[in-house]
Amino acid sequence: MNKPRFGCIVLGVMTSTLAQAQTYPTRPIRIIIPLAAGGGTDTLTRIMSPKLSEALGQQIIVDNRPGAGTVIGTDAAAKSAPDGYTLLNVDAAFSSNPSLRSKLPYDSMKDLAPVSLLASAPVVMVVHYSIPARSLKQLIALANAKPGQLNFAVGGYGSGTHMGVELFRSAARVDVTIIPYKGGGPAIADVIAGQVATLFSGVPSVKQHIATGRLRPIAVTGANRNSALPDVPTFDEAGLSGVDAISYWGTLAPAAVPRDIIHQVSTASAKTLQLPEVRKRLVDLGYDPIGGTPEAYAGNLRSEMAKWAKVVKTSGIRID
Repeated sequence: MNKPRFGCIVLGVMTSTLAQAQTYPTRPIRIIIPLAAGGGTDTLTRIMSPKLSEALGQQIIVDNRPGAGTVIGTDAAAKSAPDGYTLLNVDAAFSSNPSLRSKLPYDSMKDLAPVSLLASAPVVMVVHYSIPARSLKQLIALANAKPGQLNFAVGGYGSGTHMGVELFRSAARVDVTIIPYKGGGPAIADVIAGQVATLFSGVPSVKQHIATGRLRPIAVTGANRNSALPDVPTFDEAGLSGVDAISYWGTLAPAAVPRDIIHQVSTASAKTLQLPEVRKRLVDLGYDPIGGTPEAYAGNLRSEMAKWAKVVKTSGIRID
């Protein structure tokens, strides 16, 4: 008597899940950003959101949840209902945190599912205009002349900008002080105000401030110069190798979200990133739009996690 009833229950659950995937979305979708407003992740998400909303047929709500080097917002997303109505947009901190932190309240690769690799961009070292250094060589000389006194703002521990500082400190063999913030926006604001001397930032977040002269660029990561900052040399060109931090941005979802929904969001994201008006805005800011599949993003995460694990082991960086 019980077996047929159990089978009906299972069939009912399967039918409900399939129906959900087929009708999704029927209400607004929340995208958690585990960083403060104003940084690279926030900028990318807000540029994409209007057209992504059109592609999915529902409103996109951007929810900034900064704190603990992106851990607070990421944990909230990992523990949210796996129905596709809560997504998570992350930067490089998602890949470096497993190595930097002895314990996370979630399993990065088991509790969250890759949806789409959205974009990448180099990071650029900038200084407040009052700093008497106009080249990388001069900045290194300044750091050596005043050990521990040159301050670097970072938009959260584990971010691409933080790892850029660590790579610079190791490659140049300089003693600098790191000042952590809850996101790139607040970090940039304090450097512009002269509260902190310098920082690494994603190109999109500081291009406008470079153009107005409020910040001075020193060098950019990557093998080639960035098209948004064509006059800024790479670190290799400036005479310092080994500073190869690159920011990647992507979308994740709670692991149990139905695969049909994940592929639906991934496809909509890819189409959004290829729209001429969206692509132009992003490229002009220094992003390289990607729009990859869930499988491609999973491969990127595995590669980046392995890369940062080696950097952390070599440098001895630990957050807790």
